[in-house]
Amino acid sequence: MNGRWLPNAISIARIALVIPVAWSILHGEDQTALILIIIAALSDALDGLLAKGFGWTTDLGAILDSIADKVFMAGSFIAALWVGLIPLWITVIVIARDAIIVTGVLIYHLHVGDFKPQPSALSRVNTFLQLLLVLAVVAQHYIPGLPRGTVLALVIAVAITTLGSGVDYFIRWGRRLARALRRRPA
Repeated sequence: MNGRWLPNAISIARIALVIPVAWSILHGEDQTALILIIIAALSDALDGLLAKGFGWTTDLGAILDSIADKVFMAGSFIAALWVGLIPLWITVIVIARDAIIVTGVLIYHLHVGDFKPQPSALSRVNTFLQLLLVLAVVAQHYIPGLPRGTVLALVIAVAITTLGSGVDYFIRWGRRLARALRRRPA
């Protein structure tokens, strides 16, 4: 039996987790939120492992995985912001970066054609740190022994990696777009 569909199904399930995670955060159901965030994190690792490990990668899967990451983080950050767990400025940085990336993808697709997501190492670190930050802000109310300064350190790390990876994407994909447009016949 071919399991090529499985990584895509896992990405779709991660997108579906956004609503229950946000609801749990908004309603102070920290234990439920923690469990769902951990499930989402494990599903992200699992879909990548299956796709790469068994050669079940697809263009749709690459796009779904990227969308799942962005939607999950946006929903989690907005819910955490709403209840006062995360500052507005970091939420704006995270969502603005993703909005700029999506806009860039659309521009690239309209002017060049097919777009295949290729997250950089910095972008992967950024997604991991964003997930850790969401876990930490939820866990700080559920697990009182979280070391002082953990959330602040994560906020700073997320800000640095979000801005850095945003600039990296802008430069890398801007150059690709410029090269593709120069090669196009007049």
